[in-house]
Amino acid sequence: MISKSICVYCGSRSGQNPAYAHEADALGRAIAAEGWRLVYGAGDVGLMGTTARAAQDAGADTFGVIPTHLIDMEVGKTDLTRFVVTETMHERKKVMLMNADAIVVLPGGAGSLDEFFEALTWRQLGLHDKPILLMNVDGYWTPLSALMAHIVDQGFADSSLLDFVETTTSASDTILALRRALS
Repeated sequence: MISKSICVYCGSRSGQNPAYAHEADALGRAIAAEGWRLVYGAGDVGLMGTTARAAQDAGADTFGVIPTHLIDMEVGKTDLTRFVVTETMHERKKVMLMNADAIVVLPGGAGSLDEFFEALTWRQLGLHDKPILLMNVDGYWTPLSALMAHIVDQGFADSSLLDFVETTTSASDTILALRRALS
């Protein structure tokens, strides 16, 4: 039986820094080593594919969720333990979040930001209390952390918003933080 499920939001591209793919691979393997399930966007490209292949290779249960319009673009990874196709992006995000115990955000683009902010907003509204971790590989998310502090400083959110997100710098730091948060 799977003890915990970790939702990973990340890029459908690998980015320019090789450290992003290295840490995505390490995270996938570490999720498997913990006996946890990977929940992610079901793509086989970019950091999504790297994380999923690493988790699968290390024996993890994998749960992928993809909307019909992205199956070709993100190369839907149909060899997962569970492959779910949704009609919309919103459904995808909801299914991913509802099937996870925690959220980890690797480097990514607008889609990863959309997923992160929806999970953060739902946490702020009390719709879930799941840990949200920003994996700040080589400082990738430092500008986002500064933006969130700016939002609080300018009075558009309570300082508690910052407490809903924990920042880590590597897969090993992330796993330690997840162990603490999920125990």
